[in-house]
Amino acid sequence: MANLYYREDLDASDIVPGSLVEVSGDEGRHAVRVSRLRVGERTAIGDGAGALGDGAVESVAKDRFTVRIDRVIPSAPPAGPRLVLVQALAKGDRDERAVEQATEFGVDAIVPWQAARSVSRWDGSGAQERIAKGLAKWRRVAREASKQSMRARIPEVRVPVSLDGLREIASREQETVVVLHPRGTSRVSTWARSAAESAHPADELLLVVGPEGGFAGDELDGLEEAGASILLLGDTVLRTSSAGPAALAVLNAAFQRW
Repeated sequence: MANLYYREDLDASDIVPGSLVEVSGDEGRHAVRVSRLRVGERTAIGDGAGALGDGAVESVAKDRFTVRIDRVIPSAPPAGPRLVLVQALAKGDRDERAVEQATEFGVDAIVPWQAARSVSRWDGSGAQERIAKGLAKWRRVAREASKQSMRARIPEVRVPVSLDGLREIASREQETVVVLHPRGTSRVSTWARSAAESAHPADELLLVVGPEGGFAGDELDGLEEAGASILLLGDTVLRTSSAGPAALAVLNAAFQRW
């Protein structure tokens, strides 16, 4: 299987042996004009929500192609807890790089948040337009990274969360919030091993990463007071683009997702 293409309007009943699936629009156009997909090539088709199959390309037009599915690729349900990256907005493309790598590392959902020290801002005049454009870009990055990784499920990119929103989440029993910061006295690896052995694991584990300038003191204090754990990733300080993916690797191993 050389490539994976998504059609999010499909469901599992559309991806069964013998079915003919057409892919059109931007996805079909890119496959035909950029990837040079040809009749007879094998490729995979998914709905982005867990259904995945592959087969031979049966026809190709200028902006669409069809695939005759002959094999359904098994996809295990997401392992618990769901891992959610809460990524601070960052300058340049650093937050987008975090989204890309987190997707490759198997994150289940991604949430943008505008920290006090975020250089990139989605608030102020025209905020709704900036938020819409930002979410569209993050979702596009997550989708493309999912294709590259041959993921059956595209991670959800949720609407932005505020500090108050994070504090409220941290206070819930069914969700666990972990903040990466050098102020932590316990390591993520040690904490994760203990959490994996818990008799009552959380439904979701939110991993909060700060911006280039780090967390403001009141942000850390507020999250900790609400119930979040402040944890140390390692002996070195990583960029905002790499801290989340590195911690996800540790959590994947601890919870036996890898």
